[in-house]
Amino acid sequence: MIAILGASGRSGAKLCRALDEPFRAVVRDAAKWQALGIAAPHAVADLGDPAALAAALAGAGTIISCAHARHIPAILAAAPPDARFVFMGSTRRHSRWPDDHGNGVRAGEAAFLASGRPGVLLHPTMIYGAEGEDNVQRLAALMRRLPVLPLPGGGASLVQPIHQADVTRCLIAAARRGNMAPEVTIIAGPEPLPYRDFCAEVARAAGLAPRPVLPIPAGLLMALSPLTRALPFLPRIGAEEIRRLTEDKAFDIAAMRETLGIIPIPLAEGLKRTFC
Repeated sequence: MIAILGASGRSGAKLCRALDEPFRAVVRDAAKWQALGIAAPHAVADLGDPAALAAALAGAGTIISCAHARHIPAILAAAPPDARFVFMGSTRRHSRWPDDHGNGVRAGEAAFLASGRPGVLLHPTMIYGAEGEDNVQRLAALMRRLPVLPLPGGGASLVQPIHQADVTRCLIAAARRGNMAPEVTIIAGPEPLPYRDFCAEVARAAGLAPRPVLPIPAGLLMALSPLTRALPFLPRIGAEEIRRLTEDKAFDIAAMRETLGIIPIPLAEGLKRTFC
């Protein structure tokens, strides 16, 4: 039996809709789960409640967690001893600017590797294409309101976003792996591209003309970022987000292709699905 943690979140709900085998959803909010209309049994458990979590995972041979990787130690402790795992992390763990999110992913990865338990930890890059996601949708909203696009360093840093459908396929493929040791795999789009080119692709997919890029020093944009809270016509953008735009996020996806057998969809096709 498969148990899915975080089943009512974006990635979890997509996975539940795509699975063609029985599973048990593990959620914190039963009402939120029932509102999704997914016909599957569920258990209610908070990841901070060891007894409730152990009861929810009882009998599970495979545990897929779409919750934050900081919860990996608690999941390992509560799981049946013969279970295998699929965890979701984030390539934020590779950022040169530590934050709570990235530190939590690093701690979860360390716990998983030290456990020796079988399974796969997936580190996705920026995910787009899920219902309600605020990556490309927020970027398109920004470009609808601005005649030019101010970007740190002119948007030269590389990004490699992955479509939600590919994340779902990777989760399912990882659950079917027969590996007997912990593995860590990065999952990303087919190839990196400069952020300014990514913005242009988003604009075209959203029915907009690509905006001219205005290069601005990252420090100045970070200092001005609080203004987005005071201007209701602009999406909110934090200083940390701007700083992360200055580092390359390009990754080798050989393991995704060869071990998981997943060939990611091209960006243009993923954006077409997102906006249509």
